[in-house]
Amino acid sequence: MTGADPVQPLRAAPPSAADRLPPCWPHRSASRWVDAGGLTWHVQVFEGQGGPQTSSEDGARDIVLLHGTGASAHSWRDIAPALARRLPPGARVIVPDLPGHAFTARPSDQGLSLPGMAHLLSTLLQVLQARPRVLIGHSAGAAVAARMALDDPASVKTLVSLNGAWLPPAGQGRWFYAPLARLFALNPWVPHVFAFHASHRGPLERLLASTGSRLDRAGIDLYAPLVSDRRHVAAVLAMMTAWDLRPLLQDLPRLTPALHLVVAEGDRTVPPRTSEEAARRQPRAVLHRLPGLGHLAHEEAPAVVLELLDRVLA
Repeated sequence: MTGADPVQPLRAAPPSAADRLPPCWPHRSASRWVDAGGLTWHVQVFEGQGGPQTSSEDGARDIVLLHGTGASAHSWRDIAPALARRLPPGARVIVPDLPGHAFTARPSDQGLSLPGMAHLLSTLLQVLQARPRVLIGHSAGAAVAARMALDDPASVKTLVSLNGAWLPPAGQGRWFYAPLARLFALNPWVPHVFAFHASHRGPLERLLASTGSRLDRAGIDLYAPLVSDRRHVAAVLAMMTAWDLRPLLQDLPRLTPALHLVVAEGDRTVPPRTSEEAARRQPRAVLHRLPGLGHLAHEEAPAVVLELLDRVLA
């Protein structure tokens, strides 16, 4: 593919559910289409296979993986099946596309707020009859996971944040960040222009490289149908306008699950000091550092991240 070659965007309403995913999409056989909270969700479900680290003394232990802003379930493509091999039969690894992202329908703007997303995901898990013991979130997904754990403290026992987005970008207050994103989101041309620009190989590679991570060609190609789809881009921008992280930071001291903050030291999207600030607010948190990796650490070095998860979850 040359720098001038556009990619095909996601399709809005294909005739059959199977056709909603590009042919190259990872783990198509694990995909499910679930109606919950007024949305049709794309969820990938991996059944436990009873690996050597199985512990099932109190029943199945579901794990939920939440991706970050602008990504999708595909970002856990190497982690999810590996975790499933470690779970007992009956347990599941559940990996949804967040509301408005990729193949999950877009909710109202209220549903794109942090509390709104947490509520919608809780509704999805109810439909799936899942009460996860472990939530693992990347970037904004970590904030959603924390909000879910705060709102339902009886279920979740362990929360893992991978380069968690605990503060607004660049440390700016919401007074600056949200109006700027809102300006973009309200302009109907912005998603079109961004999608057209990002549909070319060069801009996409630069966009991903700016995170501090180095993805292989296959990994880069999986982001192409996302960033070139104006619906996905518009939902991401609307999400940015709806988020306010201040209440989450205020509530963080009362978080009851064990909190593990995994920090990639080369992250250029969410600086390590963001997780360090979260650790100061939650004194029981454990900080783990990953040298030499960027924001998409779980995609560029899944074996390294999985080894750390094994230690945390053993």
